[in-house]
Amino acid sequence: MSSPRVRKIADRIQVVVAEMLERRVKDPRLGFVTITDVRVSGDGQQATIFYTVLAGTGEGAQDDETALAGTAAALESAKGLLRSEVGKQLGTRTVPTLTFVPDALPESARHLDEVLARARALDEEVAARRVEAYAGEVDPYKKPRDEDADADADGDADPADPAAPAAPIDPVDPDEV
Repeated sequence: MSSPRVRKIADRIQVVVAEMLERRVKDPRLGFVTITDVRVSGDGQQATIFYTVLAGTGEGAQDDETALAGTAAALESAKGLLRSEVGKQLGTRTVPTLTFVPDALPESARHLDEVLARARALDEEVAARRVEAYAGEVDPYKKPRDEDADADADGDADPADPAAPAAPIDPVDPDEV
């Protein structure tokens, strides 16, 4: 776990480098760069700067790998300028050595999106097969017989219906019992 002092230094380095890349570094190889994270070693000697590059979408656009390679070269060539500005802004006795690392988070997110899309398509396919290949009746549960339909077929009235006329009661012959 890093100390609060190291975390403050890392946050300040992130802000300084981002501002420098936006305002002072005018390298044509530099793409649309976002500084995603900065990690500083406990002694403050090393700073690892994670960045992402958005490939262009307009005319003369580059693909992701070309934009990433060009940006990596531009950051390496501007490392001295960036380190000197970080030293001025931090005001510390030692200035950390800057190391630029492309962030793998966007690639991981893209891979997870592809896996989730593939799983969603397989789930939909299984659901479609389940509906088509059902082996049995549509409603497999037994239901009580519809007594209304039976009563209408026999011509008898429903005994539970209070509006129906009462059926005559046959007297029971005691000899038959």
